[in-house]
Amino acid sequence: MTLTVAIADDQELVRAGFKKLLATEQGIDVVGEAADGVEAVAVARRLRPDVMLMDIRMPRLDGLEATRQVTRHTPTQVLILTTYDLDEYVYEALRAGASGFLLKDCPPDMLTSGIVTVARGDALLAPSITRRLISEFAKRPSAHDPKPLPDLTARETEVLIHVARGETNQEIAARLYLGEATVKTHIGNILMKLHCRDRVQAVVQAYEAGLVQPGSAGGGLTHD
Repeated sequence: MTLTVAIADDQELVRAGFKKLLATEQGIDVVGEAADGVEAVAVARRLRPDVMLMDIRMPRLDGLEATRQVTRHTPTQVLILTTYDLDEYVYEALRAGASGFLLKDCPPDMLTSGIVTVARGDALLAPSITRRLISEFAKRPSAHDPKPLPDLTARETEVLIHVARGETNQEIAARLYLGEATVKTHIGNILMKLHCRDRVQAVVQAYEAGLVQPGSAGGGLTHD
């Protein structure tokens, strides 16, 4: 199965570089490009690619609002790419619906595996980005008052806490003495009840609801 990808970045050389890199990868087809956020939304709506590589700082419409519109109106998964791991928009980009966050200077194999990861609905964050994200929770309150989570079962709440600490399904299964299939079922139920596209969105809600505190053991996001 071939994954379709669109690239949104205001620098033509950056778009050309990513396109050339991905052209060598079997199973990945770059189907569209955008030079700003407005074009990114239009491309996503018209072509509905599996994954959109999205720069944050772009003219006319920044990547944050573009991500919000793309994830709201299309099934496209957004993988944020930035030059800086100190980007102040990391947290807001994830709240907007981004499924992953990588640095533009990441190794080529990390980019291609990242595309595959977010395309299947998993979360992807570079380790340095994870640390910054947790730091953001510690120093920057949400723009909205935290809302109680819907009625999760005690076990679902327990699983969500472990997910928010950055544990994989295998690690959660070992800690809670469950089968991996059972953990996956719980996570599926959690995503459904919280109306989340993926694990990233569930983790954001867990932190905002106070289930997990910044700086607690683990603290991070991974993918399986």
